[in-house]
Amino acid sequence: MMEFSPGPRRTVLVTGASSGIGRIAARDLAARGDTVILVSRANGAGALIADEIRDDTGGDVHFLPADLSLLGDMRALAETVRTRWPKLDVLLANAGAYIGRRRLTSEGIEATWALNHLGTAVPAILMADLLAAAAPSRVVITSSNAAAGARLRWDDPGFERRYQGFAAYAQSKLANQVMTLALARRLEAHGVRVHAMHPGFVATGFGADGGVFTPVIRSVQRAFGRTPEQGADTLTFLANDARALATTGRYWVDRRERAMARAARDPSAPDRLWALTVEQAGLGADELGLLVAHDGRSAAPAPSPVAV
Repeated sequence: MMEFSPGPRRTVLVTGASSGIGRIAARDLAARGDTVILVSRANGAGALIADEIRDDTGGDVHFLPADLSLLGDMRALAETVRTRWPKLDVLLANAGAYIGRRRLTSEGIEATWALNHLGTAVPAILMADLLAAAAPSRVVITSSNAAAGARLRWDDPGFERRYQGFAAYAQSKLANQVMTLALARRLEAHGVRVHAMHPGFVATGFGADGGVFTPVIRSVQRAFGRTPEQGADTLTFLANDARALATTGRYWVDRRERAMARAARDPSAPDRLWALTVEQAGLGADELGLLVAHDGRSAAPAPSPVAV
């Protein structure tokens, strides 16, 4: 467990918190003294993990069930958080999965895109007012270097024509980086900083839905994977370190700023993805809230990704 200096108690929400790096980050932040809200599917281990972390750390730990591949659950989650906590200091948007075969959610959206992209972007948008109320606050998005060779299929983000599991995953991780820039642009004036990070190849439950590739993924994880503690290090670092409040719209690997994927550096990509996301999620002016005025033309210039 990372050692932290005690600080003011913050309210921190961690998605994908029932296993892997999300679980480790939640534990470390509870040990720091933060109020930690764990979010994962209702039929998973989230409630038990919350109890375990509470017992281990003596912290103020809560569990909220939500399937972040479903827009209805995202909206319900945001409303529940809003009724119980007046502000949100840190949002760790960590939920994600590799899905080997194409399938649709019950809302008719391709599952990889729904969870990895919409499940990251939409909760941050819906809870932007809570983040602004805690300013200076931060959003940290778990992306991946898998985005390096990806492209956004603007005309077919759901891979209707021909599904490829890794290509769909890589596209969603690219979308995480592009949405980091879109959110950073729109939230900077409200005191909210937004960053993306790469945890490395971590030996966790990731890839359990990889279809025929699951045994291969498991074998590679055992041979070369980082521990969950190693993978969570940069996630927890960005949740705590002052450097994450001094900049916004950056991509981090092993606590260092790195260049985003080439496609993420397309100047038009953040506004295009923002528009697509708002349309797909059916977000109205009441849900966009303090972000409604930012249409890409009135927003502040997007931060320049650091080239390393």
